[in-house]
Amino acid sequence: MIYYLGKIFFGQFPASRLLVYVSSRTIFAGLTGLFLALFLGGPMIRFLYYKGIRDFPREYMNYAETKKGTPTMGGLIILISGGISALLWCDLTNKFVYILFLSMLWFAFLGGLDDIIKIKLGGGLSRWPKFFSQLTFGLIISLIVFTPEITPLPQKLIYNFYIPFYKNPLLVLPPLIYGFLIIIYYGFVTNSVNITDGLDGLAIVPSIMVISIMGIFAYVMGNVKISSYLLFPYVPGTHEIMIFSAAVIGAGIGFLWFNSFPAQIFLGDTGSLLLGGFMATQAVLLKQEILLLIAGGVFVMELMSTFIQDFIGIRLLRRRIFYRAPLHHTFQYMGWGETKIVIRFWIISFILGLIALSTLKIR
Repeated sequence: MIYYLGKIFFGQFPASRLLVYVSSRTIFAGLTGLFLALFLGGPMIRFLYYKGIRDFPREYMNYAETKKGTPTMGGLIILISGGISALLWCDLTNKFVYILFLSMLWFAFLGGLDDIIKIKLGGGLSRWPKFFSQLTFGLIISLIVFTPEITPLPQKLIYNFYIPFYKNPLLVLPPLIYGFLIIIYYGFVTNSVNITDGLDGLAIVPSIMVISIMGIFAYVMGNVKISSYLLFPYVPGTHEIMIFSAAVIGAGIGFLWFNSFPAQIFLGDTGSLLLGGFMATQAVLLKQEILLLIAGGVFVMELMSTFIQDFIGIRLLRRRIFYRAPLHHTFQYMGWGETKIVIRFWIISFILGLIALSTLKIR
């Protein structure tokens, strides 16, 4: 909305240019998301607490006892703050913006429904309905991206499959195969973030890191000169993905203010699924699906540890491979403090983010 004011008054007042330029809108979107989250956080925590939207962990470990009754569904802070900031600073005629909004709303609703059922009925959504909903969104995105009349991508890029450290498309995939991969991809990414969200601040910082990396790639691909210099495909309009990303990053940092140890509020499935869905959508729209798996290696590690424990260890070998799963619980079992685990995972996420960034040039 503010973007349109800048366009109306562009040239009439020098300061109005700041409302139009991509760089300034990115900064303002981040700050708006941050301050909205800080402003909204306290009232939201009190509202959720008095409405009984509180977490009652069903863990076997003693540490969970101290967290009983903490408000959950903290993803609402990110949804509202990041969403309002994006509405204010993004170009609302941009198709990428519509798709990102759709992903936020879809996964926030799915996660919120799971949280409410979990709190009120004690069980949450069963695994398969939740997984089916994630895959359904992957199907929707596939149809949007592959349909020439509505896709925001240039026709020549739609079926190209890229990998990091390689300039040219690795493959041109048939629509059915690429669509199937996107559908599975959404289930993988959203569940990996969901599983990682087990300690105070553990999921939000790696999410901020991944969204930041994807935002940088969005800027590169949306700039004619920079994309040409770095030999990336030019995709008009992706700079709006960077602005939207900045809004979510700011909201995420504001949420971390309340989610840092000891947490005053948890992400809940509302937040973890929202972040996972948002990141997956960024990656699919930017053709950087594999890059997300590098930048988000912490999430991959957590999900794979659970898969290895549950399906390979317990079901096939009839024994545990790790002390606990997901992996952060193994370190707790070994006696590591919660903050030590979380900060070390943040450090690993930062290292993986730098490796992902290096692919801008090392190709």
